[in-house]
Amino acid sequence: MDKVLMAVIHACCAGLDVHKKVIQACIRLFNERGEVVMKFREFGTTTRELLALAAWLGEHQVTHVAMESTGVFWKPVFNVLEAQCEVLLCNARHVKNVPGRKTDLKDCEWLAQLLQCGLLRGSFIPPLPQRELRDLTRSRASLQDDKARVANRIHKILEDANIKLGSVATDVLGVTGREILRRLMGGEREPAALAQSARGRLKQKKAQLVAALEGRVSEHHRFMLRLEWAQLRGLEALIERLDARIEMQMARPELSPVETQRASPEAPEAHEGTKASKPLQALPFLAAAKLLDGMWGINQCSAENILAEIGTDMSQFPSAQHFASWAGMCPGNNESAGKQKSGKTTKGNRWLRRALTQAAWAAIHAKKSYFRALYYRLAPRRGKQRALVAVAHSMLITIYHMLKCHTAYADLGPDHFDRRNKERSTRNLIQRLEALGYRVALAPKAA
Repeated sequence: MDKVLMAVIHACCAGLDVHKKVIQACIRLFNERGEVVMKFREFGTTTRELLALAAWLGEHQVTHVAMESTGVFWKPVFNVLEAQCEVLLCNARHVKNVPGRKTDLKDCEWLAQLLQCGLLRGSFIPPLPQRELRDLTRSRASLQDDKARVANRIHKILEDANIKLGSVATDVLGVTGREILRRLMGGEREPAALAQSARGRLKQKKAQLVAALEGRVSEHHRFMLRLEWAQLRGLEALIERLDARIEMQMARPELSPVETQRASPEAPEAHEGTKASKPLQALPFLAAAKLLDGMWGINQCSAENILAEIGTDMSQFPSAQHFASWAGMCPGNNESAGKQKSGKTTKGNRWLRRALTQAAWAAIHAKKSYFRALYYRLAPRRGKQRALVAVAHSMLITIYHMLKCHTAYADLGPDHFDRRNKERSTRNLIQRLEALGYRVALAPKAA
């Protein structure tokens, strides 16, 4: 039994300390005299044991359960308890106990105590159809990484054979590169004959291509190329299967979220006597993907990767700032004695961060993009890496408002910062010209 020193939020709740083979469970409830009673039990992690755990919790009418996010071990527990009670998946950093009191029983007891007093905040766990979509997109991303590694190994084999194809062709695995590889594996040796496979702009570089293809390809090199080629084709076939499965998963009706209340961060809350805004139904995944496809740097594949991580219902995030913090795409808070220390980004969703930085890298290469202007505004003083993360953060905030308000992307333009402060831009340009030795006199342009 334990005394209640804080306000009780949940009358009957439980804490679970989940491991690979065993689960320690603690239930906190009140007896007839109003005292807190704790009950402990140990369960295994097999399906039969998890069903016994669910029955034990149901017997005591437990309404809320808390557990730490321990690798993938929490997933079977969550899948069994999800329909029975509210399950909070907590960040292990947020529930650290007092040092020196570290046992499995103390851990589950501490979780139950924090949960009963309402001191825990659960992580965002999407519904099952979206979790399945996440598995597909993350598997595709892993296979794409494997494909890139295979491409690098093919490039190394060619370099070992003194075939300088990468020095002439931008993509060794492009149309021309693949045809040359097939002929090399087939036993072709003559550089002039191999150069006949040139397509597109490489036709204008035939002389350079002939010189680059004059190497020393042995039977060992051909064997290694065939080995890597087979793996490459196998990975591409798997990626194509995943693309088809993702397209089918995106069209599932279960992925169309329920109606949510429209509440723009800029709009004030409705007062008494005023007409409340009508509920706005969250976009289906296909419509949301089409909406994101209109942004600079985002194509169908990256839109699928982003939506699989965040969903389309933005009402689950209180604001755009909370959304960016959850994704780990904003500066961290580290202040002491009035001094701001390291503000490096927090650890968030690495798959979302990967998709956003890839989209940001593509967006800054579009000459008419606002994101390009933002990047080159920050890169000279903050560095290229920080500037890229800042662009990804700006894109994430934009995505939040697009999905929340169902609005299409409207680019601010590459001259946005010049138009925002025209006088400062004019003064800086004049100073640069005067530093180069010119005398500048401005005259207004005729209407």
